[in-house]
Amino acid sequence: MENDRAQTPPTTPSPSAITTVDADPIEAEDRGDESDDGDDGYGSDLESSATTSISSSVRDFTFENNRRYHKYKEGRYHFPNDEPEQEREDMRHAMVLHLCGGKLHLAPLDNPQNILDIGTGTGIWAIDMGDEYPSAEVVGIDLSPIQPSWVPPNVRFVVDDGEARWLEAPNSQDYVHYRNMAPAIKDWSKMIRQTFTALRPGGWVELQDLQWSYCCDDGTMPPDYGPVRMAGYIRQGLEAFGIDMHASDKNEHRLADTGFINIHQRLMKLPVGTWAKDKNMKMVGLYNRSAIYDGLQGITMGPLTRGLKWTKEEVEVFLTQVRRDLMNPQIHAYIGWQSIWAQKPYNVKS
Repeated sequence: MENDRAQTPPTTPSPSAITTVDADPIEAEDRGDESDDGDDGYGSDLESSATTSISSSVRDFTFENNRRYHKYKEGRYHFPNDEPEQEREDMRHAMVLHLCGGKLHLAPLDNPQNILDIGTGTGIWAIDMGDEYPSAEVVGIDLSPIQPSWVPPNVRFVVDDGEARWLEAPNSQDYVHYRNMAPAIKDWSKMIRQTFTALRPGGWVELQDLQWSYCCDDGTMPPDYGPVRMAGYIRQGLEAFGIDMHASDKNEHRLADTGFINIHQRLMKLPVGTWAKDKNMKMVGLYNRSAIYDGLQGITMGPLTRGLKWTKEEVEVFLTQVRRDLMNPQIHAYIGWQSIWAQKPYNVKS
């Protein structure tokens, strides 16, 4: 079933939004049989700790299959938070910046003063936003206390579960940001309702997510392509915990049903590897493949061992084929990237 999905590029717009689709095939570079080789205003530790209260139990971690996971609300998130995963997340941030021409957001923000980042991870996006909007207060929320303490003075981080009841006052936020949260959230309708309540009238929400369907426009992707099978197994593993890895496909309609207006969507293609002819897309593809390749164990181990009851050894054997296929420059595969942004009406208060 996942393989059937992979044959259809994620470029079909929903009727509820103004959709921009970069659907043209990505031109591949002709490379024959070549193989791939693969005081500045920031606050101190003391100042940061004064704005973030974290108990020792929240700071603890748990270890499983030689990877480190969050301890606070253990088991809510099925991917690691250790150094290799943090480096991968920062790489994906660089990839999205390349893809979007250096823009941190696509929503048309007008001097936002209160910005909320749900699932902030390493905090790199929140820190960049704090630099870009120095008069704004930027708050990043995550289950893991892995963010740096040396941050702009207008940025702070809170350890919390984004699916729990929010502490932000109604009508208080100018912009709420989600990125790569589809594999983490169980109840998207609840999240979007909480977002609507927290936003001030006229405020914006933006949801950016990878679409984990491997596609190909030129027939070079074989039916047994390892990453396609991997994505299917991850999806099945997360389903065991009530998580829909493809939830972003329905978020336009959830936004409209909640009352958001001015809904826009942008769909773009992310090459897997450096096969694209265009220099910018070649760099995007390098980031993308590196983030996937370096994160293979991290993105599969939790869903497959927890959800599908595989052994660690079974996962490692399976990943051998996935690694080989990822590094094959003759396969011109890509995945989709989606950003949806929408506005709370000016005449609505929560």
